Amino acid sequence: MSTCSSTSGKPETKVIAFSGLCNKAFSGANKKISDILDLEHVRSNSLLQIPIAAELLSAGFPSPAQDFIEKSVDLNEMLITNEYSTFIGKVGSRSMLNAGIDINDKLIIDRSFNAKHLDIIVAQLETDFTVKRLMITKQMSAGEINEIFGPDAKSIPPVWLKAENQEHSHIFLKPEQELIVWGVVTYIIKDARK
Repeated sequence: MSTCSSTSGKPETKVIAFSGLCNKAFSGANKKISDILDLEHVRSNSLLQIPIAAELLSAGFPSPAQDFIEKSVDLNEMLITNEYSTFIGKVGSRSMLNAGIDINDKLIIDRSFNAKHLDIIVAQLETDFTVKRLMITKQMSAGEINEIFGPDAKSIPPVWLKAENQEHSHIFLKPEQELIVWGVVTYIIKDARK
């Protein structure tokens, strides 16, 4: 595993690369994948204050209507930790549907975060980008390992990518492949009026 960092004077962009960390037993024929349709750098040079309701919104029985606004928020400030390393990616597959990510959703991706076990990441495999959950096997419980690989698994990859949809396969690196953690997904933006 290696880490590459930017030294431009602006906040760091961290990219983690995993090379050939998988055993041949798990290197099945990975299909060409491209879960990200478009990547766009965030330009947070505007300030737009949006009012926030003082009361929590009820998802059950409605509470008496209140027109009380406590304060306002700037979405740039709320959603972007580091503007120099933040991108928005448009999702192009349903491989993460059970994690709440669907086609055409927008992902806020921060390249300055160190990816951790269970983070949803944008990974680069060769020339394709994919959105998956980062799985670091040594941080999984015995039950989780057994569920994925079975009780008789002889060799288990140290790092792999989990699809959150049973119709899509997990990704296990081939020995010659390099997995680059391009960024960590920090927020999901959905169109509620589809």
